[in-house]
Amino acid sequence: MRFRRWMGWLLLAIIIAAALFYGFRPSSILVETAHVTRAPLRVSVTEEGKTRVIDRYVISAPVPGFLRRIDLNVGDVVKRDQVVAMLEPLRSNVLDPRARAEATARAAAAEAALLGAQQNAKAAKADADVAAASLKRAKDLYAAKNISRERYDESVARGQMTKAALRSAEFAVDVARYNVEAARTALQYSAADENNVSDETVEVKATVNGNVLNVYRESEGVVNAGESLMEIGDPTGLEIAVDVLSADAVRIVPGTRVLLQNWGGDGMLDGEVRTVEPVGFTKISALGVEEQRVLVIIDITSPRESWDKLGDGYRVEAEFVLWEQDNVLQIPASALFRQNDGWAVFTVNQDKAHIREIKLGQRGGFAVEIASGLDENDIVIIHPGDTVEEGARVETR
Repeated sequence: MRFRRWMGWLLLAIIIAAALFYGFRPSSILVETAHVTRAPLRVSVTEEGKTRVIDRYVISAPVPGFLRRIDLNVGDVVKRDQVVAMLEPLRSNVLDPRARAEATARAAAAEAALLGAQQNAKAAKADADVAAASLKRAKDLYAAKNISRERYDESVARGQMTKAALRSAEFAVDVARYNVEAARTALQYSAADENNVSDETVEVKATVNGNVLNVYRESEGVVNAGESLMEIGDPTGLEIAVDVLSADAVRIVPGTRVLLQNWGGDGMLDGEVRTVEPVGFTKISALGVEEQRVLVIIDITSPRESWDKLGDGYRVEAEFVLWEQDNVLQIPASALFRQNDGWAVFTVNQDKAHIREIKLGQRGGFAVEIASGLDENDIVIIHPGDTVEEGARVETR
C-alpha cells in the first residue's frame, strides 16, 4: 500500500512537471518561407507612356481672312494638295450712324477738293496756252533777229514752266478723284450689306497624304495669318513616348529591349528604344512630389498587324529590360534585411531561425540574385517580423 501511494505521488509530480515544462516552453513563431531557387530573372523599369504619330503636320492660315466652315472630321483621309480649307477676304466694318455721317462728310470734302483741283488744272492750261503762243511769236522774232537771245530763252523757260504746272495740276486732279472714290467706297461697302462679299478666295491645301488628327478651328470666322487650322499625319507611323525618372534614364540606352503591356490588345508587343532625350523636365507626381523626368522614344518592332488598332494618344505600359538571364540563383526581395552595413536573411534549419549574411547580384522588382551566402533549396523566411531572432523556434505558416 505504501509503495502504491509513493507511485501515485511520483506520477502526479511527473504530470505537474510536464505541464509546467510545456506551459513555459517558448512557442514557435509562425513564419512564411521560400526556397532558394534557380529561375529566370529580369531587371527592368516599368512606366506608363502613350503613342503618338511620328510625323505631324500643322496646317495654318497663310494670310488673314474669313475662314469658311471646315467639313473635315478627325480620322478623315486627306490627299496631298487636297483643299482642306477656304479663306475669304475680311469683311468690311459695320457703319454706325456717327461713322456713316463722318464718311459722308469726307466724301463731300473729297468731291469739293476734286472740283478745286479741276479749276486749278483749267487755270494751268490757260497759262500753258498763253506761254505756248508767246513762245511761237518769240521764235519767229528771234529768227528774224528782232529780239535778243536772252528774250528768246525767257520765253522758252516760261513755256516749260507752264507745261510742268499743267502736268502737276492734272496729277492733282487724279489724286482728288481717287480720294473721292476712296471716300465713296467707305460708304458703299459695309458688313451690313451681304451683297458686298467678294468672290475671291484663298485655297488652303494639305501638304502630305494622311489622316486628320485634330481640327483646331471648325466653325467659320476671322483668322489671323499663321493661326493653326488642323493637324494631319499618318496614323500607321506610330512611336511611343514614355517619361521615366532621370535616375532610371541613365541606365536606358538606344537599342534597349522594351516589352509593351496593357495596351488593350491581346498579348505583349515588342519595342526598342530609339532615343533617350538629353534634356529633362520637372513633373509633379500624384503624391505632390517634384520629380525630374526624361522622355524616352520607343519604336514598335512587332508586326503592324498585331497592333493595327492602336491610334494616336493611346496609353501603354512600357517595361524596359535592363538585364536578363534564364538561370539565376535567387530569393524573394522581401526576405532581405540590413545587417552590418550589408544584407542578410533568416534561414530555417531544424525549425530554428538562423541569420546568414549574403552578397547580392542583380536586383529585380520582386526577386534578387544571390552572389554568395546561400545554396539552392535553402529555406529563407520572407517578411521576417521583429519577433524573429537568431535561434528562435519557427513554424512554417
